[in-house]
Amino acid sequence: MTDAPQILTFAQWSRGAPWRLGLPHSQPRHALIWVTRGQTRANLGGLRRGIGAHNALAIPAGTLFSLEVNPACYGQVCLIAPGGPALMPDTPELLRIRDGQSQGELTALLDAMTRESSAGRPFAGEARHALAIMVTVWLRRALIEQEAPPRPTAAQRLTTAYAALVEQDFATGQPMAAYARDLGVTPTHLTRSCKAACGLTAADLLVQRVLHRAREMLEDGDDAVRHVAAQLGFGSAAYFSRFIAHHTKLSPSELRRRARKAVSGADQLPRITRT
Repeated sequence: MTDAPQILTFAQWSRGAPWRLGLPHSQPRHALIWVTRGQTRANLGGLRRGIGAHNALAIPAGTLFSLEVNPACYGQVCLIAPGGPALMPDTPELLRIRDGQSQGELTALLDAMTRESSAGRPFAGEARHALAIMVTVWLRRALIEQEAPPRPTAAQRLTTAYAALVEQDFATGQPMAAYARDLGVTPTHLTRSCKAACGLTAADLLVQRVLHRAREMLEDGDDAVRHVAAQLGFGSAAYFSRFIAHHTKLSPSELRRRARKAVSGADQLPRITRT
């Protein structure tokens, strides 16, 4: 079946490139993250959150987020296409699962999905869709049992609104001050609020979102550099090249070349077979 739910480890999700999760971005599919070992941090819709073992993080499609993956942290993500029968929450949710039975239920569902993804059995796509429905039923039950979170502060509400605007308009090239004007606050106040809520200045949040999309287009796509620059609102390819060089220490063409070389090298690694 098309758009079958997918189960990945953090390493698989990032494809070996920390920037893919570490820079603010969004996903076209809903994501349910389940951490079973270690700790990490996330910026979720403009809010910084600490995540530990037996924490579940639900991220609706289109939500601006980033994830810092500690090497000692292990977790999985279940990616679910929107619009199907597997119902995800409309807003990001962080759940701290303390009940051992509930922990075991989610782990068993994700393990079953992993088996269906790798075993090559008939009707595996249908099985994954059915398991995704069970995963989201588990999630909605857990949300009912979860304690109500504290009311967001004024700074958090402003930062959440700003993050939503950034995700909507980051490719227009407009400066941070224009977002502040649209939100009815000064750039200084917006920066102060963002720093308190997510640990980044308002300008940094915008720049990092643009950088993620720029790297994605350069490393995964074939558009000419000038076309990438134009699609992201840069006035010239030269300005875009300086932007990339400042943040990556590489030119756009060199960034693309190294990414292609890394992918080619990974494809040529010998496969390990188990006897």
